[in-house]
Amino acid sequence: MSKQDSSLGKQWYVIHTYSGYEDSVKKSLEQRIESMNMQDYIFEIVVAKEKVVTVKNGKQVVAERNLFPGYVLVSMLVTDASWFIVRNTPNVTGFVGSGNTPVPVLPEEFGVIQRRMGQEEPNADIKLKVGDLVTIKEGPFSNYEGAISEVNPSKAKVTVMVSIFDRDTPVELDFTQVILKV
Repeated sequence: MSKQDSSLGKQWYVIHTYSGYEDSVKKSLEQRIESMNMQDYIFEIVVAKEKVVTVKNGKQVVAERNLFPGYVLVSMLVTDASWFIVRNTPNVTGFVGSGNTPVPVLPEEFGVIQRRMGQEEPNADIKLKVGDLVTIKEGPFSNYEGAISEVNPSKAKVTVMVSIFDRDTPVELDFTQVILKV
């Protein structure tokens, strides 16, 4: 297949947007596709997001975070008309590529993005790391201090080495049960 033949097919492209406007660009682009009858050229718009666990007010909260702030993925056939519609959508600064020629995302790269977006288990967005000194704020070991020996972001747990009877004992805790010592 020649290079020209491959550019005639539907492929994924990355468009650059102003950071924080990814969702509004998606909505605007979907409206433009509908009003300009471009459904046969622009097929899908994706703002790549993942679920993350954060701690707010001492509680674990699952939130969504953009994987690529300032970027939106578009599945489309590149023609002069489709390029013009995408490029002239409010808050779009251009396609990722060289000059005015968009470069498609490789199928393997898009597969990695899809897998990351489709994760059922949220990733943890916690700033704790191995070696950090913490104070346990609740539970049977409340007010004990220790060092983190293991961090498990997928389960939102840490293992803290606590000195009990002059012996280091591993204690598994939720992220919300410890306070980082300053």
